[in-house]
Amino acid sequence: MQTGIKKLWAPWRMTYISKLSGKEEGCIFCSKPKQQNDKDNLILYRGKTAFIIMNLYPYNNGHCMVIPYKHTSDFTDLTDEEMLELMQLAKLTIKVFKKVFNPEGFNTGFNLGRAAGAGISQHIHLHVLPRWVGDTNFMPVIGETRVIGEHIFDTYDKLKKVFDEETKA
Repeated sequence: MQTGIKKLWAPWRMTYISKLSGKEEGCIFCSKPKQQNDKDNLILYRGKTAFIIMNLYPYNNGHCMVIPYKHTSDFTDLTDEEMLELMQLAKLTIKVFKKVFNPEGFNTGFNLGRAAGAGISQHIHLHVLPRWVGDTNFMPVIGETRVIGEHIFDTYDKLKKVFDEETKA
């Protein structure tokens, strides 16, 4: 008997589920920029005091984070120079999103501390997400599943091209 329920195959989610039980050692926001494989690490841009990286487990297609190189969980530890670059890189990210995705809005913000929802609370990071009217539905609420419409490396390639164009010297 057909119930009308359709299957949504998302095999890449197993990577996330598997990692929940075996957390990486150390801080990924410190280790990733020390490596030289930006595409594998989803790093889109490197600045003087901060960098832009795509969220490997995004809330929405294109979800990026602007992260200071300095390892701190205390917002007041950031220098004025670091704060300025965080905001400049958030602005750059929004500019690139407008060109690549033409979103209808944006979510930006810090989750400072585990109680505030920070998944990685030991290293400050600024979330920047493109949004569209109707981009959320019943899936996250009822099915505890997010539907991301494009493979993360396809999104990376689109964004990286425009980040490179926007930051040419």
